Amino acid sequence: MPLHKIEKLRDAVRKIHGCEATWIATVPVREEWKGKTAWEGVVQVFELTGHKRAKRCYVWNYEDGNRSYYTTVLELPPVTDAESAVKVAIAAKARNTTTKELK
Repeated sequence: MPLHKIEKLRDAVRKIHGCEATWIATVPVREEWKGKTAWEGVVQVFELTGHKRAKRCYVWNYEDGNRSYYTTVLELPPVTDAESAVKVAIAAKARNTTTKELK
């Protein structure tokens, strides 16, 4: 992933969670539900410094017209990896609960 895109994701983590983030990996994720693709993309994994509870954060973005939206999910139970972060985000959106998105 280009460095400028990693920097934008790192900035989103800083703004949303108020801590420093160091990029450590890119993980491709495909989440299926009832035999259909519910989400497919790449999740960026960041190690956190200065967060009170989490040591990692999973981050991805999507475009809607001319706007970028960023989703961040902290590695706190039940989230243990990129795949579970996507599942939690999908479930939160389905329940119409607030997820940490930066517009």
